[in-house]
Amino acid sequence: MKLFTYWRSTAAYRVRIGLAWKGIAVEHVPVHLVRDGGEQHGAAYRGVNPNRTVPALVLADGRVITQSLAILDYLEETIPEPPLLPAEPADRAMVRAASQLIACDVHPVNNLRVGAYLKRELVHDQDDVVAWMRHWMNEGLTSFQALIAETGPYCFGGDVTMADLCLVPQLYNARRWGLDVGSLGRLVEIETNCLALPAFDTARPEAQPDAEPG
Repeated sequence: MKLFTYWRSTAAYRVRIGLAWKGIAVEHVPVHLVRDGGEQHGAAYRGVNPNRTVPALVLADGRVITQSLAILDYLEETIPEPPLLPAEPADRAMVRAASQLIACDVHPVNNLRVGAYLKRELVHDQDDVVAWMRHWMNEGLTSFQALIAETGPYCFGGDVTMADLCLVPQLYNARRWGLDVGSLGRLVEIETNCLALPAFDTARPEAQPDAEPG
């Protein structure tokens, strides 16, 4: 399998953790989202993912799965151990709801192309764009903190779930844009616990082959 990825992409970061958690080795194919206007806009990558986003997972038979949560669901269904979702249906739904809060509500309005549109088409400066990002990340992460378990090493108690895979990359992105996470103590505690695990540690942006200094 091949994973088209970018070291700073929070969506790709989620999938890198999931692959490592499941013990799956894949070929990483970097797609630079910024250089020369973004490699994702070129014809070669459009052929992989017409939506021009990462990640994209190419299966052994050539089929391509896009969207990070769809990829994580595929991994869960094909390699159920170690699990990323609890056994009981309502518990699974709660984990998915928390995961989607980040992946569907927070991340899309803060990604690269939204920021570029705010600057290019709506004529906002960089300070405006950063303020926008901080606002929506704070709103979403505050809501996320209220949805998860109040105790335990991870988002939903003693077991790592898909929600943890969504949280850790989003906190990385929040710090990158200067969000004050002082009110998110429960999330920071979970992040520390997760990053102590090898699957999370090896998936860090700075550990990727295409990572850049600074």
